[in-house]
Amino acid sequence: MKMESRIQLAVGLLIVVLGGGILAGEYFLVKWYPRHQQQVQEDTLKLLPYRNDSLGIEMQVAAGLYGKVEDFPGGVRITRPKFWSIPPALTITSQPNPDGTFEFSPQLLATWQTQGTYEDIPRYHFEHTKINKRDAVLIWQYKERAMLLTVRVISADRLIELHCTPGREDEALFMQACEASVHTLKVAGPEPPAPPPPILELTTSVKRLKPAR
Repeated sequence: MKMESRIQLAVGLLIVVLGGGILAGEYFLVKWYPRHQQQVQEDTLKLLPYRNDSLGIEMQVAAGLYGKVEDFPGGVRITRPKFWSIPPALTITSQPNPDGTFEFSPQLLATWQTQGTYEDIPRYHFEHTKINKRDAVLIWQYKERAMLLTVRVISADRLIELHCTPGREDEALFMQACEASVHTLKVAGPEPPAPPPPILELTTSVKRLKPAR
């Protein structure tokens, strides 16, 4: 009889423990984890101001990328160190624009646009756009076992190049951090001239009169 009571007690305790574990797991999956993921995303994508007068730039850098800042001749490297892992990183370089032009040449654009095809670069994508009124090129590619976003922006005075990689972190989240950061870039110097207004062609419509009967 005592043995049966002990078995029943043990079974009852096991049911209570398993039930508690199931409830805790359900709370983790349904309640806590989604909120935690949302908080991680917000903390990673929060934009922080960054300015470098020697490079002639001003921008906002996602907090997930912003950490250790290392200057080197003609550029800067911003990393957020991780233990036993390749960290996300943003590298920015600046050099004089010898041509003094506000736009990239059609030849350069054609070369960058087709580079992925000719060199068989994985996940290569090219985009020609504007960043804060400056002519810009964005190139995504898979390089050295990680995604890499390269951005080139031109002004009459400078050629700015940015390289941003998520390292071994969450690719989707940290590529979003890279893209959000580079689109805030402002380059010092004169702004490009406004495009000429479109030429409107005036057309005269002639109403044909029906002949009198």
